[in-house]
Amino acid sequence: MSELRVYGAEPAGPDGFTAVRRGLRCRCPRCGEGRLFGKFLKVEPECTACGQEFHHHRADDFPPYIVMFIVGHLLGYGIYVAEMKFEGLPMPVHAVLWPTLAIVLCLGLLQPVKGAVVGLQYALGMHGFGQAAASAAHRNRAGDESERRQG
Repeated sequence: MSELRVYGAEPAGPDGFTAVRRGLRCRCPRCGEGRLFGKFLKVEPECTACGQEFHHHRADDFPPYIVMFIVGHLLGYGIYVAEMKFEGLPMPVHAVLWPTLAIVLCLGLLQPVKGAVVGLQYALGMHGFGQAAASAAHRNRAGDESERRQG
């Protein structure tokens, strides 16, 4: 399949919402095809589909803060509703239900939220993502200029 290329044009990447949504699905924010994670929270060094580098991301502490914020609000509301609607709920049920739900929600949300943060960093050009795009565009322009000189 041939690609139509306009000289001097920058390669168009996805918009911010698309990059974050792809990261939320644990896919490459650039192409949406490659896997973002090699292990549970270990981000791949680069995309296997498009070659986008991920080694320079800095999604260290922010995803757990987001997950704690979401889970805390969900559980706080759940406990409030359970106490208001089911007044006779025994304490052992509370002691088992809420910590178990907290663990399941935290483990279930941590990877997609980290992917969304990496997608956001990609969309905003943060922590090396912008430099990688700029150097790729520079390499494309240099290659285009050499093609023009030869042709």
